[in-house]
Amino acid sequence: MPLLRRFPAFFLVAMLALLVGCASTAQQEGTGEYIDDTVITTKVKAAIFNEPTLKSAEINVETFKGVVQLSGFVSSRADIYKVVELARHVEGVRSVKNDMRIK
Repeated sequence: MPLLRRFPAFFLVAMLALLVGCASTAQQEGTGEYIDDTVITTKVKAAIFNEPTLKSAEINVETFKGVVQLSGFVSSRADIYKVVELARHVEGVRSVKNDMRIK
């Protein structure tokens, strides 16, 4: 019987620890945010890949809490503008940081 009385308390502590462990902070994403950012990154990469005028292998995309960071090399300033616009139009993107360079 004493074991059955301890089970609800143990269950409550375990659930609380799980919820706190998955919470986000300013420097770290929560589990749901990580999944959302992964989806955003994939959609931005797909948009860039589907643009025939861009060489997508030289463009890197990273996302943190909806902020997309673009880096890598492109051929012209027009390509930079095109990549930034493609990223901005992806659902879920809050802002875009551009660190791309012209080669």
